[in-house]
Amino acid sequence: MRFSTLLAPALATLSLAAPAYPELGDEAVPRNLDAVSEYFNLLARKVQITKATSYIPQCDLSKAKMPIAPEPLPPVSEGLWLKHVAVGRGSQNYTCDAGNATAVPQGAGALATLFNVSCIAAAYPDLLTLVPKVSMQFNLSTEPLQPAPAGRHIRLGPSNAAFGGDHFFHDGKTPFFHLQENGRRIGDAYCGLNSSTPAPADAAVGQGGERAVPWLKLLTKEPSTDDIREVYRLTTVGGTAPKSCADMPASFQVQYAAVYWFYAGPALPEEEEEA
Repeated sequence: MRFSTLLAPALATLSLAAPAYPELGDEAVPRNLDAVSEYFNLLARKVQITKATSYIPQCDLSKAKMPIAPEPLPPVSEGLWLKHVAVGRGSQNYTCDAGNATAVPQGAGALATLFNVSCIAAAYPDLLTLVPKVSMQFNLSTEPLQPAPAGRHIRLGPSNAAFGGDHFFHDGKTPFFHLQENGRRIGDAYCGLNSSTPAPADAAVGQGGERAVPWLKLLTKEPSTDDIREVYRLTTVGGTAPKSCADMPASFQVQYAAVYWFYAGPALPEEEEEA
C-alpha cells in the first residue's frame, strides 16, 4: 500500500503546504526508503498535532529562520527581508582532463529546477530540513536537465512543492535564478559569490554517496530585478565531485538538492549613486 493511501485523509486536514506522495514509475522510484519514511513519519506527527489542536500555521515569511552552519556565513544585511524560499533539484556540473587521472575536476556551473517552499519554511521548518534529502531519493526524469518552460506544471516529490523557476549559470560563470510563482515572474537574480562554508558533517549525501556541496552566500548584481539583494544556498545534499578525474569523462553531472533563501530590500547607497 502506498503512503498516499495511508495519509490522504490526514493530509486533507492541512490547508498549508500539504505534501503528497508522487505517482511512481520507472523514473520516480525512491532509492532510500529510510529517508522517505523519516519524512512521512514527521509529516504524520504534524497531522496529528494539527487535528488535536485545530491550529493552522500561517504562511508568514517573517517567522521563517535560516539554519546556521557550524562555521556561520555572514548574516543577512540590515534592512533586507525574506522574499522567497525554494528547493533546487538538479545537478552540479564538472569538467575533467580525461587524459590525466590525477587531475582535479573543475566546476562548470549548475542546472536545477526550483520549487516553491516558502510556506513550508514559514510553517514547518523541521519538515523543510528533510525536503532536499527526501527529494534526492526520486529521479523524476531520465531526460537531460534543461530549464523548464514558464508555467510548466511539475511538482517536487514527495513534498508536492510547485514549480518555481530555474537556476543555471548565465554566460557560463554567473549564477542566475529565475523565480516565479503561479506562472508569474517574481524576480531574476544574477549573483556573485560572497562567502562559502562547508556543509555540516552530518549533511545528507547524494545518490552515489557524494558529499554535500558547501553552503553559500551570494550577492546580486545588475541586471537583477525585483529588489533581490542576497541569496543563500543552504541544507545541501550531494553534488560534490570525486577527488580526481580517474575514470571520469570529460564532462559529467552530480545530482544535488539545496534550499535557496532570497532576500530583498532597497538598494544600498552606493548602488543608488551609480544608478
